[in-house]
Amino acid sequence: MIQTIRNAWKIPELRKKILFTIFALLIFRLGSVVPVPFIDSDLLGNTLNSMGGIFSLLGTMNGTAFSMAAVFALGVQPYINSSIIIQLLTVAIPALERLQREGGEEGRKKIAAITRYVTVAIAILQGLGYYTLIANTNSGALLDTAGLPGWWAAIVIILCFTAGSAFVMWLGEQITEFGIGNGISIILFAGILSRIPGMVTTMYTGIQNNLNGVTDSFNLPWWGAILIVIGMLAIVVLIVFIQNSERRIPVQYAKRVVGRKMYGGQSSHIPLKVNMSGVMPIIFAQAIASLPATIGMFFGKSAQSEGGWGVFLRIFDTTSIIYIVVYFLLIVGFSYFYSTMQFNPVEVANNLKKNGGFIPGFRPGKPTADFIHKVLGKITMFGALYLAIIAIAPIITGAIIGVNSLAIGGTSVIIVVGVALETTKAMEAQMMMRHYKGFLE
Repeated sequence: MIQTIRNAWKIPELRKKILFTIFALLIFRLGSVVPVPFIDSDLLGNTLNSMGGIFSLLGTMNGTAFSMAAVFALGVQPYINSSIIIQLLTVAIPALERLQREGGEEGRKKIAAITRYVTVAIAILQGLGYYTLIANTNSGALLDTAGLPGWWAAIVIILCFTAGSAFVMWLGEQITEFGIGNGISIILFAGILSRIPGMVTTMYTGIQNNLNGVTDSFNLPWWGAILIVIGMLAIVVLIVFIQNSERRIPVQYAKRVVGRKMYGGQSSHIPLKVNMSGVMPIIFAQAIASLPATIGMFFGKSAQSEGGWGVFLRIFDTTSIIYIVVYFLLIVGFSYFYSTMQFNPVEVANNLKKNGGFIPGFRPGKPTADFIHKVLGKITMFGALYLAIIAIAPIITGAIIGVNSLAIGGTSVIIVVGVALETTKAMEAQMMMRHYKGFLE
């Protein structure tokens, strides 16, 4: 990856794209430390960090901005949730499906516009829920409004959260258009990386407490820290291996005589990636699994609350068995859903038949489609189990050793490594396109 960046830096146009991406990420990090008015970010951060659970999840996905109640506190979560809703509606509503398949460039622009409007609506709802949580935590995080009415302060805070989320969405689109790679993924990548210093500090503090014999707070033996680092490196190696793995279905093209020339007769293959859906099933599953806690935010409730709300939210806390099982099943289910949306065996079989291609041992048409569907099912199951195990293993480890900041390390590593690999491939494609001289030179 480092060599790819060095080679890309030598090309003026790619150098501008890299600099634009870096500048956009600097703006994102700047907005992640600017608190909204009327909120004491230090008091709020201490309160949310002590709550753990779903707030650690939201904090990791959105970086330090969430616990600080910064302008970009909601991050890309509203846009991700909006994309999930639109993709589900595209399958359920025939008009949206036709717009996506047959609308061409204009259809994609209309769907993108709908996604933006839904993002703003979700950001308003999440901003309202976040404000309600802040107002009801009794942490003293809400500052004196200097004589202004309380409803005015609430409107200002909610609008700041909404505007920040809309700006992050726009910034991601600018990175996609003028920078390198997928903008939303890169912003998510930057938000996760911003939590690494805090995670390292937590591990260091735990080791120090263990060496000094402090038992009333988190302590971690030195060999435990080494095992965690080795485990993270092993996860990275596994993710890179799976991300680059694919199942190749051989395809043979029949010979055809057109005029005086003979076409076809060559062999090829259909590449099916083992992890075809990437990290999207995990993001989808997180959005669904965090719904109970999100609903609780609207009523100012958390897992520490008393009564029925507290029991309900503790059941769906990120360290509970029920949450882990639901999270596992959602990842597997969304993996099948996403692979079905991306790859249609019937369409592939029909295209092979039209072009005179066939899979050795299978007749063109339905037998070919059935074989591809069978292979796709096996690959999807392997990829779904891989994603689910990688996602829940650190959650279980974090629950056992009591480190909330490590509880979603598997999800974070999958996103970080996946985005890094995709960005590297995007730069390599850009360099190949610029170094290609054509047939005449």
